[in-house]
Parts: sequence; C-alpha cells; structure tokens
Amino acid sequence: MNGRRGRLAGEDLAAVLRQVYGINRTLRDVARLTGGTKKGAYRLTLDDGTSCVLHHWDDVENWWPATDEDTDGPFAAATGLDLFVAAHAELAAAGVRVPEILLLDPDGDLAVVEDVRGGSLEALHARDPGRAAPVLARLAGLVRALHGRRSDRYGRPADPAPAGAPPPPTVVHDRALRHLAEGARRVPAIAAARDRIAALLDTARAAVAPRTGYALIHGELGPDHVLVDAHDEPVLIDLEGVMFFDIEWEHAFLELRFGDSYQHLAVDGLDEARLRLYRLALDLSLVEGPLRLLDGDFPDRAFMRSIADHATDRILARLTPS
Repeated sequence: MNGRRGRLAGEDLAAVLRQVYGINRTLRDVARLTGGTKKGAYRLTLDDGTSCVLHHWDDVENWWPATDEDTDGPFAAATGLDLFVAAHAELAAAGVRVPEILLLDPDGDLAVVEDVRGGSLEALHARDPGRAAPVLARLAGLVRALHGRRSDRYGRPADPAPAGAPPPPTVVHDRALRHLAEGARRVPAIAAARDRIAALLDTARAAVAPRTGYALIHGELGPDHVLVDAHDEPVLIDLEGVMFFDIEWEHAFLELRFGDSYQHLAVDGLDEARLRLYRLALDLSLVEGPLRLLDGDFPDRAFMRSIADHATDRILARLTPS
C-alpha cells in the first residue's frame, strides 16, 4: 500500500492472514475499497481466490480534518475498532445480518471480516432493479428488527448519555445551529438567509414534545451501506455510527438516500414534528460536513461539493412559501 493512505506493510498483512487462515497461504492481491472517509478498507485475496476485508483505523486513513468535530455525545466522530465491535454485537443481537468477524486486533486497530462480494444495493438497483426489489424488501425487515431493539437512554451502545443529558431534539437543534454558522461562513446564500434558517430551527424544536425510549439505528443507512451476499440477502456495513436515538433521525436519512424506494422502508407512527426538525438538521450537516471534508485532501471533490450544493438547495427551498 503506497501513497498517503494506508501504511500496512506486506509483512503486517502476512501476519494477519496467518492468524486468520494458517501458515500455508500466500497473499496474491491487495485492493483498497472506495467509499470510506474515516478508515481504510482493503480486500485481501489469497492464492486460491479466497478473500476477506481488512478494516484499519488510523489517523493516516482518516480524510477528515481534525477541527470542528463533535468531541462527545452521540455525534462524536464515528471511528474506531471499539465502536465497530460494540455496534456489530448490537446488530447481531437484533438479528441483523452483518459481515462475520474473522479477526480482531486491538493492538493494530484492525479487524478482518467476511468479504461480501455481491456489491452494494445501490449498484444492484442501478444494474438490475428487478433483482434489487426483493433485496429491498428483506432490508425493510432488517430495518424493522434493528429499530425494534430499544433502550431508555440514547447514545452509542457502549457509551449511553448520562442521566440528565439534553434530549435528542435539543442535541440535534444545537448541533444544527453550529452547522448553520459554519455553512453561513462558507456559502453566501446561506449567510444571506441565516436568521430565517435559525428561526426555522427554533420553531421546529419548539414543536417537538418530550419522549422516553429510543430505538437502535444505523445512523447512515443508505443503499451504499448495504451489501448483497451470494443469496441476495442484505448485509449492513459501516457500523461505527450505530446508536440508540430517535427513530425519526434514521428515517430522515433513509427517505433522503433511498428516494423513490423509501416507500418500502416507511413505517407508520413517526413523529412529524421530529421529522421536520431532523430533515432540516440533516441538510445543514450535509452542507457543513462535505465542505469541511474538502478542507483536506479528499480526492472526489466534485462529489462532495454536489452533496453540499443539493443540501443548500433543499434548505433554501424551505424558505419559499409553497
């Protein structure tokens, strides 16, 4: 592995493979997988065609600048082997299909997991919508199972919020105001509308009634974070953001990322007031996050810029009377 990203030497990989498969195996190929911004993901292929995926958590693998991140709470940086292990255990306990863990190495901050070779649900839907439809239906069942796992405290599975912590709508509202300030600094159209957007946030927060009890959510469940196995079963990946939280936060993300296909994942009984707040907050995060990512050397700059531009359009559209 060369270049700025990835610094595991061949001897390191050989040692990892010996732990997983034994001594009489040879590494034939290493390929970096695309999509992640906070960890390295590599497909390791052996001499007989067997393959696995290695996740490596290290500063050199993280594209994000160190500044302006949430440092604690449910939205603290979702990266690290410990978060992966805790999230994997929670999802497995909920009956959700996740890649099998083959090896955990806390000293090296890495995990080796099953290689699910069917590609993403996003790619399958683009290539073969008919075949993707039953996978999406099975995903809906997994999402219901995921959200059926409950807790009386919100937060990461191994780090719940302390007693007396502000409720999720307040956490989301205050974070959204920070994102609004950063968006206004970077985007002239948001700067011009900053006071009106802040008023929308305040109004949306005031409309949310108190609640107790939270659902287990993935946190970033788009079709790119669902792989398809050899039996056309959906497999959830990128698990580090898993937490107990308001189910509406997940559904705000699901409806944005799945578009027309969201109808298969929609459920009754969601709190519309929470959805209004969380949709706006999500869009503000999709301006702030991608633009902050571009402060570094993330390579797919046009893609990140397009995410921020589309989110800006959605935010400004809320200011126009219907």
